[in-house]
Parts: sequence; C-alpha cells; structure tokens
Amino acid sequence: MNCPTIDKLSQYVDNMLSKQELVDLSTHLESCKDCQHIVEKLDEEQKFLMETLQTPALPDDFASTVLAQLGPYKKQPKKPVWKRRMLFAAGLVLAVGFSTTLNPSFAKWVGGLFATDQVDEGLKIASNAGMAERVNREVTNHGLTLKVEDVVADTSRVALSYQIINKKGKIQDSYIELADSKNEIYASDQNGKRLEGVGLGWQDGSDYGLIEFSLREQEDLKAVNVTFDLVELDGVKGNWRLEIPVDLRERNKFTTTLSLNGAVTSMNGVEINMKEVRFAPSSSELLYETSFAKEEQAKVEEKIRNLKDRFGEEIVNSFTNFGTAIQYHIENEEKKTVYHHNSFLEGKGHPSDSGVLQGSGAEMGEIGQVAWNESFIPQKEDGKLTFVLDGVVKTVPSDFSIKFKPKELKKNPVSFEYEGNFITIKEAKKKLKLSLRKSLNPVDIENIFTIEMEGGKEAGSSDFGAWAIVDNQGKPFLAYHSGAILDEKDKNGRYKTTLDLKSYDIEEVSGELTLHLLSVTRYEKTGDKWEVPLYK
Repeated sequence: MNCPTIDKLSQYVDNMLSKQELVDLSTHLESCKDCQHIVEKLDEEQKFLMETLQTPALPDDFASTVLAQLGPYKKQPKKPVWKRRMLFAAGLVLAVGFSTTLNPSFAKWVGGLFATDQVDEGLKIASNAGMAERVNREVTNHGLTLKVEDVVADTSRVALSYQIINKKGKIQDSYIELADSKNEIYASDQNGKRLEGVGLGWQDGSDYGLIEFSLREQEDLKAVNVTFDLVELDGVKGNWRLEIPVDLRERNKFTTTLSLNGAVTSMNGVEINMKEVRFAPSSSELLYETSFAKEEQAKVEEKIRNLKDRFGEEIVNSFTNFGTAIQYHIENEEKKTVYHHNSFLEGKGHPSDSGVLQGSGAEMGEIGQVAWNESFIPQKEDGKLTFVLDGVVKTVPSDFSIKFKPKELKKNPVSFEYEGNFITIKEAKKKLKLSLRKSLNPVDIENIFTIEMEGGKEAGSSDFGAWAIVDNQGKPFLAYHSGAILDEKDKNGRYKTTLDLKSYDIEEVSGELTLHLLSVTRYEKTGDKWEVPLYK
C-alpha cells in the first residue's frame, strides 16, 4: 500500500473511513513512521482547533502554523511545493500546436498565477493560447477579502486563481478547508446540475491559491457557474459568497475529437479497442476499452464458478474484482517517450503514470470489460504523438494455497514463492488493536485474528488479490488484506514487501489453517509492437 493522501489520513483521524479502509490504513500506519507523524500532527491540530475556536478570533498566523506542523510526507524540499488536496492531480494533452490554431484575440493573456511554474504545463499553455480571462471578482467580510483574479477554462478543465487579503492589504495564506468544514466550492452546469469533484492547490509563500474542476466526460456543456460559499476563511468565521460564470461556447470551438477508427488488437487473452482522442488546450482525453478475449472469458467464468462452489458467493463477490487493463507509453516524432502509463512496479527508469492527469475505468456488463478514460498534460512542442502498447494486465482467479500451523510459526516460519513473490508467513494470532486517536476519543480495543507476512517482490511480478482463510474443519472466512511494496531492495535484489490479512470472524484459531489466494493480477508484456497514431 502506498502512503495515503493527507485527506485520507484526515478522514482516519475523524473516523470517517469504511471498515475495510480503516483496517488497511491502520495496518499501514503500524509500519510507516511518516504517516504516523502526520496522524499525530492532525490529532494535535484537531485538539488545537477545539481549544482555540472557543475564542472569537484566531491568531493571524494560525493557518500557516498548522500547515507548517503537517509538513511533507518525507524530506523537506529545498523550495516550496505546490500542494494539491482533493485534486484530480496531474494531466497531459495529446494535441499539439494550440498556440497556432487559437485566435490570439479570443482573450488577452493575463499572467498572474497561470504564468508561473506553480501550475502544470497544460494550464500555462492554455493561458498563453488565450484561454485565460481576468475577472477580479471579490467579496469582503470581517476584514478579509476573497478575490478571484483569473479563470482559465476550456472544455476539459476550469481553473481559478484566488487570493485571501486582510484589511491592511496583506496577502494571507491561501489554504481553504473543504473536507471537514461547512465551506463549499462547487460548479454547476447551464441547467444548475452540480458537477462532481473540486481540487484545491496552495503553496507556502505564494500569493495565490488554485481551484480546479475537471470537465471530463461532461457532454454538451455550454457554461459552468463556480460558486464559493464559505463560512470560515483564514481561521475567521463569516460569510463569503462569490459566483463566477464561465461561458464555454466559444471555447468549444478549440476542442476537437479524433476518431481512432476502432483500432483493435488482441494480446495474451486481452482485447484492446481504441476509440478516440479529445483534444483541448489544457488537457486531452484518450478513450479506449479492454476486455477478455472470447476464449479467455470462458476460462475466467468457469474458474469463478469453481471458486464460488468452494468458498461461497459472499466471499468471492465481496473481495474479488476480475478485470483487464493495459500498460502503454506515448512517443513523440523522435521516438522519445513523453508520457508513460505504468501501474506495475518496474523499478527506476520506468516511471509510473508519468504525465498522466487522471484516469477512470467503468465496468461494462461482461466480466473484465472496462471503458477507460485517461487524460494528460501537454508539453511544449510535443509534435505528432503515437500510442505504443507495452503490455496487458489481467486480474483472474487463482488456485494457489498454502497450509501452516499458527502455533509453530515462531520457531518455523512458513515460506512460499508465487509468480515472483517470495513471502514468509511470520505470525498468525489474535491481536488487540488500539485506536491511535488517544488525544480526542476513548481507546477502542478489538480482538482481531491477524496473519503477518513479509518478503520480496521482483519487478513486474504478479500482485496478490483477494484471500480466504479456511480452518481445519473446512470453514472459510473473509480475509481483509493490506500491505506495502517499499522502494527498497533486499539482499536478493527484490523489493521489500509486507502483507497482512485480518479476519474479524475467527473466534477460535484451529491447529492448522489454509490460505487460499482467490485472485491474482498479472502483467504480461507484448510480443510484437502495436502502435496507434494520435494524429491525422
């Protein structure tokens, strides 16, 4: 499990996670000192809020003090980092030459935040291409002014730069609490329907904050109205309401769709169907579908039926998602990789999701059939780009199992190897679980049966999926799983791995248990090179 976002850790502190998320994150915290430190600081912040908000006003440096306490996840950077919360994070455009195809008189380039390195390349390109507009809308309450300066918008994104200014004209910290407050920032379409998601960005020492909305998958969008409805700003209670209308009708002219003519291939049991690319100035979307090939589909469905016969539908349906995906990169005319979509650990030199803004997959009826929508950030002078398939990903049923005796593990740990994973079962017993939120809430205690494993993982090896635990009477139990793959290698050159399984239903631990791996995710590289031009 990778380190969670501050949002997720904040939800943990506020007890807002689901049972599975709580188990996963609690397990991660046991082995991650960085996240433990952040949770402690979030606890301190919440306690500080409870004590301090009893007074009518907070200190001027309250927000900056709290942010300074939270700090980054790992090392302190030498220069300020642009922080994003609840954001659609990072993106790239597949179109080229926007500055030559847009009318320079459409809108005057205005600079401000969108002329700096604090925003991604797509927003800077869109701003330089005339998609920025200075609006200078503001509202003042209790001596604080919320000012929206510039808007950059096309059919893929709407981004706004804003400032918080005190009565002396001094720029304040731009952080706005959204997750755990009554503050609201939302966007609506021309019919008043709210759009999903809002992103907040801020940087220590910057004069600006950034609000961003993704317009991906929005059809026939003619206008967006962004509403700020804030009841607390820079630690001060009040009322700040602003509405920023954004007309997209002119901007629609600068978004084009390129059909990929249903380019189709089948590789290692996965079929790939390329649909289209939608070009917009600040980011573009690549649409394609993946599914199991006909013969592979029949095999997977048969194996799923066998799993349900052995372990029951509840266990199989609750924790096992069988699906397909692909790994790919995008090259420019010089055959240089400019974007890389890779969710499998490949080691240094093979970045994961380099240049990807965001992506989503929607299941489509048949097992393994997924419609993908992935967007990207443009780079200067990309030139003609080409999609290159690197491999396919399949989550399929597994028939692997391993027996062990819990009471003998201390003297004789059980080790096994499975598709590039070298794992040792270190411990299996009931454990008392204490809540970390000691400063604010009573300590919760649970008696949970826990299996702890560790070992090494070879780059590109299979990923474990869902597990079931079966006692010596043949009774299966649900197993909640969590773990982490560290960016650190063991003496054998494998990435260090931890894996924990937890069961809330096992009351008595039998002399022998069997672990059953229900699903496994495999990455299979392509044989022949398959390319799809992303240009006419």
